[in-house]
Amino acid sequence: MKAVLAKALGPPDQLVLEDVPARGAGPGEVVVRVKACGVNFFDGLIVQGKYQTRPALPFSPGAEVAGVISAVGEGVTALKKGTRVLAYTGHGGYAQEVTVDAGSIVLMPEQMDFVTAAAFPIAYATSYHALKDRAGLRSGETLLVLGASGGVGLAAVEIGRIMGARVLACASSEEKLALAREHGADALINYGTSDLRERIREETAGKGVDVVYDPVGGAYTEPALRSAAPGGRYLVIGFASGEIPKIAFNLLLLKEVSAVGVFWGAFTKAQPQRDAANLAELLDWSVQGRLRPHVSATFPLERYGDALDAIMQRRVLGKVVLVMD
Repeated sequence: MKAVLAKALGPPDQLVLEDVPARGAGPGEVVVRVKACGVNFFDGLIVQGKYQTRPALPFSPGAEVAGVISAVGEGVTALKKGTRVLAYTGHGGYAQEVTVDAGSIVLMPEQMDFVTAAAFPIAYATSYHALKDRAGLRSGETLLVLGASGGVGLAAVEIGRIMGARVLACASSEEKLALAREHGADALINYGTSDLRERIREETAGKGVDVVYDPVGGAYTEPALRSAAPGGRYLVIGFASGEIPKIAFNLLLLKEVSAVGVFWGAFTKAQPQRDAANLAELLDWSVQGRLRPHVSATFPLERYGDALDAIMQRRVLGKVVLVMD
């Protein structure tokens, strides 16, 4: 089978596509014949050794897959060959096969196709964990979403609306904001052409926002934090801008604002039952048509470099997915 390999930590252009031995299923594991794999910003970080986790070399990037079970290991009784599934793998997904712990497998809804399924777990589970478990977002509150046209940003817009919040979507172009509007944003802020703090003040009549969802970091962090209402919660999702911001703690003190870290990958390991319940609810919403993942492009496995480059250079609206067939 073919797999994209990181043989040494370094720039994504050092990845190689090679033939490797077929995967096997050990006790408690299954092999998934991958049909599609979501491409994420942290894929480009993990191959450089710049992410929170560092797999043993050589490894394949790719953290979310959809496919068909092709082999079942000893002790696995609830899953069968031929079953359509999705899974969060952490790494290993840029390949025609991946071995997955059976406990990480989720059955795909019949109505869901492989590309949509591969774009689903990380964006939606991260955003729901952030808004529900970490921020405690309540109906009637105001949610500010930075980077609202990206995979996690769009998911946060949709989930925020379902949870009853008024959603202010922020992005750097009118095209990106139009997509956020299509996914349910109540108000739009172009932080490429306007003053972010002033626009938030206008949209909230000076009250500020209750929750900030920030997967971007960089220059927009401080103005967004200064725009939080008393008792607000600032969700630290990631740093797609490439800059980890430094903040003055007095900003938290003056309005009793909380800065809240969100690491969904750690949550899946620490509280797997709660995570499974969250994902089940998200899939129900998807079947009902309330969640609509936006996949802006698909690439064959052979063009993994183009797919990853599009993500790393921030040329993507929503998600990008590798397809294996």
